[in-house]
Amino acid sequence: MVYKTKGVCSSSIQFEVENGKVFNVQFQGGCNGNTKGLASLVEGMEVSEVISRLEGIRCGFKQTSCPDQLAKALKATL
Repeated sequence: MVYKTKGVCSSSIQFEVENGKVFNVQFQGGCNGNTKGLASLVEGMEVSEVISRLEGIRCGFKQTSCPDQLAKALKATL
C-alpha cells in the first residue's frame, strides 16, 4: 500500500500488511535516519500495536509526525 502523507516532510509511506503484521515500511522523503529507524522498529509488529504506540505523536509545532502518519496509514488499511 502507498499512503500519501499530510503535514510532514515525508511525501508518502509505502508498506505491506500480511497476517495482521507490518512489513517493508519505506518513507519517501523526511529525515532519512529517523524514518529508516522507525521502519526497522515496526518490522514484523502487529498493526494494532504499531497504531497504539505511534498514534498522536507530534513533531515539534506540527499537529502530526511521520510516526503518526504511519499510524493513520495503518488505520486506513483496517
